[in-house]
Amino acid sequence: MSKILSEVIESNKKYADNFGDKKDLALPPARGFAILTCMDARLDPAKYAGLSEGDAHVIRNAGGRASDDAIRSLVISHKLLGTNEWFVIHHTDCGMELFTSEIIADLLEQSLDTASIDADGWHDKKSDHGTVDGKFIDWLTFKDNAKAVTDDVKRIRSDSKVPSYIPIYGYIYDCKTGLLVEVPDATNAGKVTS
Repeated sequence: MSKILSEVIESNKKYADNFGDKKDLALPPARGFAILTCMDARLDPAKYAGLSEGDAHVIRNAGGRASDDAIRSLVISHKLLGTNEWFVIHHTDCGMELFTSEIIADLLEQSLDTASIDADGWHDKKSDHGTVDGKFIDWLTFKDNAKAVTDDVKRIRSDSKVPSYIPIYGYIYDCKTGLLVEVPDATNAGKVTS
C-alpha cells in the first residue's frame, strides 16, 4: 500500500468515527445553490464560501470551465435536486493559462509521463508511449481569466436546458488574499432574464 493510500484510509477512519448526524443529511443541497470551480488544490470551496457538508453542490474540473459535463451536472443539480443559484468561480494564477491545446497535445504525443515547466516553457522526456489522441480534445485553456469566466457564464446561460430564472454569478478567487472578486460582465451575462 502506498503512503498516500495509507494516509487517506487512516484519515477516512478518523472521519467516520465522528460521522454522527451526517448520516441524516438530505440529498438536495440545503442552501440550494451550486458552484462550478477549478480543481486546483489551493481552493477550498467549503472554506471560501462558508459551506458545511450538505449545503451546496460543488462541481470541479480543470479551470472551472463550463464544459458539457459541467453543464450536465448543473442541470441535474437544478432539475432533480432544486438548486436555484449558480456560481462560476475561477481563480488567479491558474495553470490553465500556462499552456494551449496545441502544447498539451504535443506533450502527450511525446510521452504520457508528467511534463515540467521552466522559464523556457514546457518540457517532456521523449518516450515511446505517447498518443496523438490529445489533438482531438478542446482542453478549454485560456489567457484572459475574466473573459473566460464571462464566456463560461454566457455558455451556461445560453444552454437550452438552463432556465432563465436561475441567476449565474461570475467570480475570480484571489489566491493571494482569499477574496472572491466579482467579474461584473459575467454576473451581468448571468442575470435572470424572466
